[in-house]
Parts: sequence; structure tokens; C-alpha cells
Amino acid sequence: MKPCSLLSLATAVPPHLIRQEDAKALARNAFGGRRALFDRLSSVFDNAGIAQRHLVAPANWYEHPHGWTERNALYLEAAESLFEEAASRAIANAGLAPDEIDGVVTVSTTGIATPSLEARVAPRLGLRGDVRRVPVFGLGCAGGVAGLATAARLASAEPGTNWLFVTVETCSISIRLDSDDPAAIVATALFGDGAAAAIVRSGDHALARIAGAAEKLWPDTQRIMGWDVEDPGLAVVFDRAIPPFIADNLAPAVDEMLGSLGRSRGDVDRFCCHPGGVKVIDAIETALELAQGELNLEREVLRDYGNMSAPTVLFVLERLIERGLPRQVMLTAFGPGFTCAGLLLEAP
Repeated sequence: MKPCSLLSLATAVPPHLIRQEDAKALARNAFGGRRALFDRLSSVFDNAGIAQRHLVAPANWYEHPHGWTERNALYLEAAESLFEEAASRAIANAGLAPDEIDGVVTVSTTGIATPSLEARVAPRLGLRGDVRRVPVFGLGCAGGVAGLATAARLASAEPGTNWLFVTVETCSISIRLDSDDPAAIVATALFGDGAAAAIVRSGDHALARIAGAAEKLWPDTQRIMGWDVEDPGLAVVFDRAIPPFIADNLAPAVDEMLGSLGRSRGDVDRFCCHPGGVKVIDAIETALELAQGELNLEREVLRDYGNMSAPTVLFVLERLIERGLPRQVMLTAFGPGFTCAGLLLEAP
């Protein structure tokens, strides 16, 4: 794609804050009759590197069973609010008015919205009636990078147009707490809720120049990560093999993606990675031969917010921009497929 500009970036979190020790106690009660299984695996809460998370529902909501209808109704209410907050900030940070937005890319995988989220909030946000809409479902944690890349491609294809990208995930209300699958307990220890938004436009860069994007999809890996749709809601697919898979396969994938963009790993001054968990961060550092602790901002975001799925890598990018964007930065995130999405940024 032709070079594109990142004009602004904004993040948002829901109002309910929970400390990790309280989340552990809450989860033990929520898993009810499966407490023996929970106690066997509960150390994952202590070793997750997470101090706190933001949730879209108050703590007592998670103590009771909820079906798919009730979960999705809460998703719509919370996701609309987070969408509006993040998008409004991104538009304002870009120095634009809402009616100057020509298109919207929306990424969300933790609920179903038809009409899609951007259609629901467009009148309140002040978007034009002829705004182009591209809702995307199913990208999971990779959605922050893949969605931003999609918005950039659309903006670069129509010079002069302003594209809004928004990703919203409400992981905490999607995970089934009536499951005897160990993956559900691990997910409960890791996931929080949040949103991020950005404005992109072709031409000279402001915050950064988006120089290109690429993806790697591995065959026969569909059971590593994703959702199973079941009667009470969504059951998480979260394989223990994710960190070792990343350690073994990330480096050649990154080399392949960078090669398609005319770059090599030596050209990258900083990798900006989705912090899926402490073991995932460790695996990335091992695979890319980074110094231990080099992904310090990723660990900070994980500590302060947990894994919010797609928006999380943009929380990391926000901190990186605040501290001074290095010359060449590569964003990476993993998602269902199993896939790695990559996006190359260049500092102004």
C-alpha cells in the first residue's frame, strides 16, 4: 500500500476497576462447584503479571449465571459507550470534526452487533450519513494491528479521505464461568475490557507514517485460539501451546513479513507487541532475540489493564508515542487462525 499517516490515537476503559487479588476471589466463587479445579489452577492469577483490570460490569454481575441474550445485551450497551468515548477522543486529537470522517473500520469479536457498532453510535458521534462502514469480526487479539492496517489501506486508496479505526472488546462478559475447561480459568485470570481508536489519512505523517502491513497465517492451527459458540455463550479456545509456538515460529514469520515490506529485522528499532500474557511476552523476546525486559511497556500495559484482546497493542503504542517513537517500529499481534498481524510505523 502507499504510505499513510497516523494522525491520532486514543484509548478508553470501562468504569469498573478490579484488583487482581479481588478478581481471583471473585472467580473462585463464580466457578461454583468447580472449585477444586479452580484451586488447582489458581496460581495463574498470581503469576499473570497483572495488578488490575477494567470491567464493563460491576463485580457482583459475575457471581451469577448469564445466558447469551443477556451477555450480548450488555456487550451492546458497553461497546457503544466505549466506541463513542475512544472515537470522540481520536477525532478531537486529530484536530478534526466528526463530519470530516469519511469512513470507519470497526473491529470487535466479543459480541454480535447488527446493525454494527459504528452504525449505532454514528448519530450521537456526529458522523455523516454517507460515511463508509467496514465492520470486521473474528480477528481476536490480532484485530488491533490488522484493523489499523485495513483502515490505512482504505485511506491510502482514496487520497485525502479520513478514516476512523475503532476496536472494542468486552472479554470479561464473554468468558463462560460455568465451564470445566482449564482454558476458561486461564482466560479469567488474563482478560479485561477496553477500546482504542485512531485516525489515518494518506499523505504526510503526523504522529507516525504507516509504511506497510503484512500477515502470516499458519496452516492447521485453528484450535490454538478462538471461540466455540455454545448454548450459554462463547467458550474460549486458548491452547497452552501458544507461548512455545510463538518461540518456535515467530522469527521466520517476522522475517517473511518484513521482507515483503523491503525491510529486515535489523531495520527495526523497536517491536511493539500485543502483550497476551507474561509467557507470551517472554516467548516474543526469546524468538526475536530481544534483551530480557526490552518489552517493558508491554509488561506495564499488561500489569495495568490485563489482556483486553485487540485494543491492547494500541495501549502499548500510545505509551511508546508518549515516550518518543523510535525511527522504525513494527507492531505485532497474534489472533485466531492462528495468525500474526504486522504493521510498520516510521517516526516523523
